[in-house]
Amino acid sequence: MSAAQHTHGHGHDHGHDGHGHHDSGPHSTFSGYMVGFVLSVILTAIPFWLVMSGAIAHRTTAALVLGGFAVVQILVHMVCFLHMNGKLERGWTLLSTLFTVVFVAVGVAGTLWVMFHMNNNMMPMHPQSAPAPDAAMHSGHHHGS
Repeated sequence: MSAAQHTHGHGHDHGHDGHGHHDSGPHSTFSGYMVGFVLSVILTAIPFWLVMSGAIAHRTTAALVLGGFAVVQILVHMVCFLHMNGKLERGWTLLSTLFTVVFVAVGVAGTLWVMFHMNNNMMPMHPQSAPAPDAAMHSGHHHGS
């Protein structure tokens, strides 16, 4: 009876090896996860310090620097935690991720472009850009007389 269980157990394990899941799947070690964790902490602490200390005074520069840190952190997460590389599933995972990134980037850029132009074309006039009251009065008096 134990021989039958051993054969069945061996056959079951051999069946899983035949699928090839273990050979092509992501392999990680504790040190690999620790490297990802330490990089993530650093890539979070530096932007936090930059914002809280006011080290970057110009708002646009700060947004670009923080965006750069965010992109690097996304890449660290994809490599260290999601184990994405060109080898996984013959590159289809990486290819589909790149497609998603391009698709989202086009959507976000298009949305920002539309919102910027809508803001410029449809917002009410601000007091500093309104015509001077003197000019309006003079043109009104000429038409009324």
